Amino acid sequence: MATRIRLQRFGRKSRPIFHIVVADSRAKRDGRKIEKLGVYNPNTNPATVDLNFDSALDWVMKGAQPSDTARAILSYKGVMMKKHLIEGVKKGAHTEEQVEEKFNAWLADKDGRISAKAEGLSKAETEAREKALAAEVETNKNRAEAIAAKNAPVVEEAEATPAEEATPAEEAPAAESTEETAE
Repeated sequence: MATRIRLQRFGRKSRPIFHIVVADSRAKRDGRKIEKLGVYNPNTNPATVDLNFDSALDWVMKGAQPSDTARAILSYKGVMMKKHLIEGVKKGAHTEEQVEEKFNAWLADKDGRISAKAEGLSKAETEAREKALAAEVETNKNRAEAIAAKNAPVVEEAEATPAEEATPAEEAPAAESTEETAE
């Protein structure tokens, strides 16, 4: 029986979630499966993959052929890399210790790149929010100024009469005379 590692679609319209399964190559897409290996959720950023690594590696080593998308997912999680290294051991190119060392180094590098991408996305999102908030504050300030200018009473400046001009001048000498008497 020819086995295939492929995706089964689940989820609602426009929001798919896929199960990674091993199935007979002649079975329907959402039909009978032999074993469920994991779940792939492309709706998150970065995409979420929950995979049973050992079972997936076992099926690949037995000869199950992954579909194109399943191959990309298995490569992303390191199943194909591990298979490649194990085949090198069979040919005598590596030892088991070297395989584990190389695979752990590759896995650490991969995790570092994934966390850097997630951190960069969250940083970009935070900066975008701050920029939008600053623009909104500026817009609100301009609107408040426009409303205040519109609602302010119109003050007409009347021409000053000669009597009003004389009053402040007369008060100034009176203030000086009180200071002189106090000394």
